[in-house]
Amino acid sequence: MFNKTVLPNGIRIITEALPHSKVVSVGVWIDVGSRDEHDLNSGSAHFVEHMLFKGTGKRSAQEIAREFDVLGGSANAFTSRENTCLHATVMDSNLPILVELFTDLLANSLFADEEIERERQVILQEIHMVEDMPDDHIHDLFAALLWGMHPLGKTILGSHEIVAAMDSRKLREYVQKYYTTDNIVVAAAGNVEHDAFVSLWQKAFDKFGQTADPALARCEPLLLPSSRKIYSKPLEQVHLLLGAYGLSIIDADRFAYLLLNVLLGGNMSSRLFQEIREKRGLAYSIYSYIASYSDSGYLSIYLGVDRESVSESLALIAQEMSIFQNTSVSEKELANAKDFVKSGLFLSMENMEAIMTRIARNEMYFGKYIPLAEVVDSIDRVTGEDILRLGSKVFGRQELTITGLGPLEKTGVGWKS
Repeated sequence: MFNKTVLPNGIRIITEALPHSKVVSVGVWIDVGSRDEHDLNSGSAHFVEHMLFKGTGKRSAQEIAREFDVLGGSANAFTSRENTCLHATVMDSNLPILVELFTDLLANSLFADEEIERERQVILQEIHMVEDMPDDHIHDLFAALLWGMHPLGKTILGSHEIVAAMDSRKLREYVQKYYTTDNIVVAAAGNVEHDAFVSLWQKAFDKFGQTADPALARCEPLLLPSSRKIYSKPLEQVHLLLGAYGLSIIDADRFAYLLLNVLLGGNMSSRLFQEIREKRGLAYSIYSYIASYSDSGYLSIYLGVDRESVSESLALIAQEMSIFQNTSVSEKELANAKDFVKSGLFLSMENMEAIMTRIARNEMYFGKYIPLAEVVDSIDRVTGEDILRLGSKVFGRQELTITGLGPLEKTGVGWKS
């Protein structure tokens, strides 16, 4: 059973009660991420997320870590381009302890200078780690090429220079601007009683009274002309990421879009996996994925290949995209893709954290609870004609934007300078 309460200050608390469970998954979602930054505070959202675990007026960083460990289950946090989330899954009997711990982190974190200095080094090492992993780093390089100077084109971790200059004042200022009541959703799934859960949060959140400044509203990104860029690096493989602008999270065609991605490169029976890996052995890793935001998005393809296979691989990808624009997918292939997506949905409903995440994201992006049966029905109603129309819309309006990282020259195989 789903329930929702909006506190007088605007904070939303939502729960999905599943009394058969012995655990509860809780997430505190803040509608702020790396796109809510500018050139002088890049990486602030991610830095704040780290600092929330580094000491309050009543707990040291070590005590916070120990309490989470004692609670058992799992606890973590993440920052994306649009959200920050603190989450944990615990035994239902430990729920009051978890809520008290979360409220202390949110309301009373110190952002002490000595802890900031220590965490700065951790984050700088995290940046270096990503830069040393080409199959991760290329996604940031691609985003920068696709979105240009818009904040969506910046890395979530931030730049070396800005992270190195971060201090307590800047982080506190960021929290004051963006950790506002209308940006906060608290979600829980599992053996949770709604009214009791609300009362656990209500007192702690009384001190939160500020709403977001309209001047800080997000700007929709411009769609730039397609482009290609090579980053030469002495690696064993060429890492390629290519894609095109796609749909937002809330687009009416989102279910056809999801299925288009599955058919293209979203699983082992997808066309790209079969053509490039299974039939020709050109790549070990090849897949497509969608990145969707509140007002924009893209669909892209990643692969790692030998330098000599770049041209052939790109030609095969172009061929498959052309087919999606000109030939309707068969009923059998579409049915298989639908079964794959629905199976994933049903399996995720056995996981409390997945259920919590689902209701939180629906609240943040749609402002309502969306029953699973409604989602399944929407998937079932997608037709081959929908896939054909969407394939033409996504792949047919411009050339692909392409980023290459590895042993290629700027006028290398399969490229134009």
